[in-house]
Amino acid sequence: MRNASERLKFIRPLEPTLVEKSPEGDGWIHEVKFDGYRSQIVIDADGVRIFTRRGLDWTAKYRDLAKAAGELQADAAIIDGEIIVPNEAGVSDFGELRKAITRRQHDLYFVAFDLLHLNGHDLRDMPLEDRREVLQAMIPAGQRIQFSEALPGTGAAVFHLVEQAGLEGVISKRKDSKYRSGPSTNWLKAKCYSIDEYELLGVEREAGKPAFALMAERGTGRYVGSAFITLNREMRERLWQRVQEHAGTAPKGMKRPATQWVKPGLIGRVKHLRGEEDLRHASLQDFREEQIHPREQEM
Repeated sequence: MRNASERLKFIRPLEPTLVEKSPEGDGWIHEVKFDGYRSQIVIDADGVRIFTRRGLDWTAKYRDLAKAAGELQADAAIIDGEIIVPNEAGVSDFGELRKAITRRQHDLYFVAFDLLHLNGHDLRDMPLEDRREVLQAMIPAGQRIQFSEALPGTGAAVFHLVEQAGLEGVISKRKDSKYRSGPSTNWLKAKCYSIDEYELLGVEREAGKPAFALMAERGTGRYVGSAFITLNREMRERLWQRVQEHAGTAPKGMKRPATQWVKPGLIGRVKHLRGEEDLRHASLQDFREEQIHPREQEM
């Protein structure tokens, strides 16, 4: 039976600000930005509860993690972190996360990176470094709940390392910062880019405005967003020629008057932020016509 009598409440998370690159200087720590679900573990006299970033109680969905949290040496605590599923390379895999929640609880891990409350004490006014020191001491190594280690090196060096490893990005945090709910510049997130191929649905062009390529997921046709067309003049003209040659009709449910739609068969290479379900900060880098196997043409 836990000694703490106070029933703790969910605390709205601190939200990092998106920046182009990680900050420099000695006043920051840098951590891997994990590709998972931001979550909060609350431990008190009533047991363990796990909340989503918006405060929904998902304890029932995270039974194994709740059991692991109950074994931590704390009568009462509020822990900020991320629920992830690592792949064979140890990289968090968002695509596998939803499957694991319903079918593979044993694959779920909670990566803890901040401690907001401990045994009757509100720690949010303590410097980040001190909060993390206490948090690290209460998390045993090699368990389902893990501590998010800070990476050594400058902001630029850490970002380069993370990018080369295929990770989503870097979270940089001021060492002396207090924890305040909502948007904050005390935590900064710099996200890495990926280049992937998508099906071109059409090109949106309006006078006096940038041109955008509307993209869909290959295989499913699901619209995933638009990409700014950054091609040089020659390639832009070639793209527009192909679009006119492959003129098609709008996909069902899509109404965009300034768009020239195309038939399936044009594939675009798009640079975009990693870790987003749909395209964000995306640009069209190149395009090609899909190669069809001769046997497919005969069918």
